[in-house]
Amino acid sequence: MDNDPSVPVPPDVPAGTVRRLRKQAGRRRRLTGLHGRVVGATALSIVAAIGGGLALYGAFAPSTRWWLAIAGFALFGLALDGRSWKAGFGLGFLFGLAFFLPLLSFTNIYVGDFPWYALSVMEALLTAPAGALIAAASRRLPFRRWGMWPVWAAGAWMTGEALRARIPFGGFPWGAVAFSQPDGPLLPAASLLGAPALGFLVALAGFAVAYLVGALVLRRESWRSVGVLGAVVMLVLPFVLGLVGLATVQNGIDAPTRTIAVIQGDVPRPGLEFNAERRAVLDMHARRTHELAAAVRAGTSPQPELVIWPENSTDIDPYRNADANAVISSAATDIGVPILVGAVVQAETPGEGYNMGIVWDPVTGPGQTYTKRHPLPFGEYMPYRSFFRIFSDKVDLVRGTFLPGDAPGNLQIAGVNVGDVICFEVVYDDLVRDVVNGGAEVLVVQTNNATFGYTDETYQQQAMSRVRAVEHGREVLISSTSGVSTVIRPDGTIESSIPLFTPGFMTPTVPLITATTPGTVLGGPLEWILALMTPLALAVVVGLGRRRRERHSTAPFASGQTTTGPGDHGLRTHQRRPPDRWAALVWSVLTFAADCRFVRKRFAGF
Repeated sequence: MDNDPSVPVPPDVPAGTVRRLRKQAGRRRRLTGLHGRVVGATALSIVAAIGGGLALYGAFAPSTRWWLAIAGFALFGLALDGRSWKAGFGLGFLFGLAFFLPLLSFTNIYVGDFPWYALSVMEALLTAPAGALIAAASRRLPFRRWGMWPVWAAGAWMTGEALRARIPFGGFPWGAVAFSQPDGPLLPAASLLGAPALGFLVALAGFAVAYLVGALVLRRESWRSVGVLGAVVMLVLPFVLGLVGLATVQNGIDAPTRTIAVIQGDVPRPGLEFNAERRAVLDMHARRTHELAAAVRAGTSPQPELVIWPENSTDIDPYRNADANAVISSAATDIGVPILVGAVVQAETPGEGYNMGIVWDPVTGPGQTYTKRHPLPFGEYMPYRSFFRIFSDKVDLVRGTFLPGDAPGNLQIAGVNVGDVICFEVVYDDLVRDVVNGGAEVLVVQTNNATFGYTDETYQQQAMSRVRAVEHGREVLISSTSGVSTVIRPDGTIESSIPLFTPGFMTPTVPLITATTPGTVLGGPLEWILALMTPLALAVVVGLGRRRRERHSTAPFASGQTTTGPGDHGLRTHQRRPPDRWAALVWSVLTFAADCRFVRKRFAGF
């Protein structure tokens, strides 16, 4: 560069000055090029993270494009690979925001945008630590050259999912990756390993694709390299486990059966005021039950052994209101079998109540009950009301407080062990697992989706129920006030359904399955193992690295001998171990000076 003729030089400038100026210009060009590459890489990472979040959203119901979840994680992995944990945190937040904003858009349908934005940002903030862990794992954890980074990355994602499932206010795991797969070939893995492991396998496949793209396209590694072959194994493994899981999926062919009726009474109008005419909602469900009884008498419908009404089918407390009691008793007497009624029941303290399923016998009236164990914050109770009122007056739309129950929803109805979960409880792994472990032969989801209108919420909840059916090997009956009420077979397929805001009833023949799937047994322990493995591995690696550095830094002083290490760069020091902090400071200054001298000497020709 010193002799570059393209740079004009005045004849009176000394040769030494010319060489110095040309060196400075070359340095500026190199730094500018480096800055451009860094900025370009950052921009591409941001685009990949946002694109990955949108792709993951595209895999969720009502979409059936299950493979978009894998594509989303592949983009996310490309964005995070080799990044610092701080960059990973930011990219994880962007990924989460791009995913949750469209996924949770149903929350703004009648209450404005603030709850939607707030919930999406909260979920994205809880996703950000997963991004930080994935980025750190790409730089710090071992066996990367064997293609093991996708395993660490998928484990880090499960750490984020476990976090979202538990905090704040008991967690909100809506958007767990497993629920994107009811139509995919990986679904049977839920029966084999549980829903959390299904989510892990989806993420594993996506991060394996990211590793392969990085290795083959960006780093130009050979197809036969250990890392590439390891990543191929990680990509194929989820699909292999999906095939193996087919052997554990229940079909109920040899199980005894019962006819169970599902009622969808509909509501006068969608929205938050769906129950403004509370008696009308009760009457509409009673009317559908009387129609079913008439169809049974006419021989056009089979006689059910029990009937399922949805959540909020009566918001008039039937224990306190004789009129509501009479309406329900009349419907039960007409059909001649017990009805599982979704009711709002007042507590002793004014303003407090219970979201209940009540078994209503045609002869003896109300009997066993199940109280919803996980009332929904901001929907069924308002935490920190005065604080959140600062941001929105919509908090006062939640007027009362629903109290939680303390027992699983196992109800003995007409000789059938019914596992009842109410509305959003279907998204919580432990609540559904508890009723299956309690002997449930069929799963019932009593829900009220009228408050979400014609949004995708009801279809996302249906997809969750399909995954639960496969995970636990049980038929799932969704009874909704306004739809979509659905009969889901134990293999996750839909047998029948009633469209949104359409009154009707279904009388499926339901297999009563008692077999326990491996996923029911392994799901809980595997979630903890998968969620903890990456942060624990990082903690071990960081701790060992710190101890190694401390041992190395004190080694020159251990024997009081003269040492010249790689960092001395020719500076010989003859000191014993510093007796106090001041001697340590002097040692640091001497080492820093030696480093500076080495740097100047090394780059003297730059």
